[in-house]
Amino acid sequence: MRFVASLFVLLLAFLAGPALANKKKDEAKSAVVTTAGRPPIPSASDPENLLYLDLSTGGRVIIWLRPDAAPKMVERVKTLTRQHFYDGLLFHRVIEGFMAQTGDPKGDGTGGSTLPNVPAEFNWLPHVRGAVSAAREGSAEGATVEQVTKAENSANSQFFIVFNPNMKLDKKYTIFGRVISGMDYVDAIARGEPPTHPSRILHAYVAADSPPAYVPAPPAPEPTLAPATLAPSKPAMKPMLKAKPAAAPKKKAA
Repeated sequence: MRFVASLFVLLLAFLAGPALANKKKDEAKSAVVTTAGRPPIPSASDPENLLYLDLSTGGRVIIWLRPDAAPKMVERVKTLTRQHFYDGLLFHRVIEGFMAQTGDPKGDGTGGSTLPNVPAEFNWLPHVRGAVSAAREGSAEGATVEQVTKAENSANSQFFIVFNPNMKLDKKYTIFGRVISGMDYVDAIARGEPPTHPSRILHAYVAADSPPAYVPAPPAPEPTLAPATLAPSKPAMKPMLKAKPAAAPKKKAA
């Protein structure tokens, strides 16, 4: 009886073997199909595809750029970086657990560079922690196809860095890179829409341009006190940070 059972098991294994082999072949073919036609993934050590952001939060953030997934947006960011466009810009919209947005010379979410907008390059990269994605205009519910298309193709200079995974953004915003070093400096960016005391990009560099080492932001100057021998001066006039009405940002991450 045991002999018959063993023979039956061997027969099943013999019959199932080709089926399992064919299944593995099909899975392998499927994997090849999903990546077919894509450019090769660039090296994470190629200095031409490494973006340095020196932040006021205390250090340098290194972003691995992905021209294989978003060549036009990568080229735009590199062009603006080499023009020193990003130097000094604020993180004007920073939402806890979501993302930190920058790249607007106006500092309110409505600005951009003088270059034409970049068409959408929605791709296969996911909005995981550290993903760097292009900000663009949003479209209202019930918008026409033309309005949606216009919004999707409105990326320019602004971008955001994701704090926590948010897959709802996948294939709706153009991911063009990911933080591979210095994410703790991103985590330290001041929150707010806008933040009361916003963090900023001190300098941005392409690694291939041989940038200098990170230099911290200089401390804020202390107020000058009048000499005791002179007549008492009036209190120093300091600009007050007045809260402006929250204008609807032109470009948002979501």
